[in-house]
Amino acid sequence: MPLPLTRLYHQLGPEQKITEHQWDVYDFARTIPCGRVTTYGALCKALGKGSPRSVGSALRRNPFAPFVPCHRVIASNLYIGGFFGEWGTLSSRKDAASGQMCQRKIEILAMEGVEFTSDGYLADKNLIWRG
Repeated sequence: MPLPLTRLYHQLGPEQKITEHQWDVYDFARTIPCGRVTTYGALCKALGKGSPRSVGSALRRNPFAPFVPCHRVIASNLYIGGFFGEWGTLSSRKDAASGQMCQRKIEILAMEGVEFTSDGYLADKNLIWRG
């Protein structure tokens, strides 16, 4: 079976190794439609391997954003989850500098029509995409 076209055209530096699992996560994340989200656990289950943490780890290292829309993956409890290695919203953090990346994730998703409550939870469960 040939590799998906995207794997053939992306050349990275020698220090940026991408594992087979990471490629699988990135390929699946590309199928999440604009205006919808899925969870780390659902993505893991759809792949049939790994764990929600391994999915989050792959997405944290995503060198293809926004082509691979890692912002469309949230926590299984429908919390905003992480973004660029940061977990949680501004209101959930004691450090004022923390939470800015997740706030950006909320803003990006809002532009796509996905809203979150003030405490960082998905407002409309009908926007969950199961693939």
